[in-house]
Amino acid sequence: MAEGDEAALLARFGQVKARIDDSVRAAGRAPGTVRLVAVSKTAPSTAVLPLLAAGHRRFGENRVQEAASKWTDLREGWGDLQLHMIGPLQSNKVLQAVSLFDVIETVDRPKLALALSSAIRQLERRPLCFVEINIGAEPQKAGVLPQEADQFIDDCQRRWDLPLAGLMCIPPQHSAPDEAFHQLAEIAARHGLVELSMGMSEDFPQAIAAGATMVRIGTAIFGQRPDKPV
Repeated sequence: MAEGDEAALLARFGQVKARIDDSVRAAGRAPGTVRLVAVSKTAPSTAVLPLLAAGHRRFGENRVQEAASKWTDLREGWGDLQLHMIGPLQSNKVLQAVSLFDVIETVDRPKLALALSSAIRQLERRPLCFVEINIGAEPQKAGVLPQEADQFIDDCQRRWDLPLAGLMCIPPQHSAPDEAFHQLAEIAARHGLVELSMGMSEDFPQAIAAGATMVRIGTAIFGQRPDKPV
């Protein structure tokens, strides 16, 4: 990465962190209660190295294969990484995902939950799991429908014994996100789940105001992504 590009990346990263801190204060929340997941999907290793050197350790990836090729070697030098799976997860990639990721945010169907439960027992590794809620009931999006969420969450906890930490959502694209964020927080509260992964580059201040504990920021840090993975 060219020196100028690295400087611009670090400047954007600093601006995002400052905006998160400002949003936390504006919401009357304690400092440090919101963690940043830097969404590095499609970004090359050269783009994540400056953030690692600056002390950031939490990254999000969309594809198992891309994450494996990018992060397997990096883990040797940065052992305290926290790698999040934030994209759709195919059942046939579950073993690899459980071995690679520390957090899997997209548990969205019984078949996947069962496969995760089996892989966790087989590998004796327990990445934290989040149920993805299709909070706007949009047909083009993955996620459990809100009216089915309570039963699915209960099954994940009791039937499949997943290490369920919280919920994740992407709000409807063409409406104000506040209602969706508050609805997700209400579902989580009913089940005693404390982690809420919600809020991206364009709406994370609203998510923080609604109780987000993790925000997933990609474009505001890495810039516009190419059409295909790098």
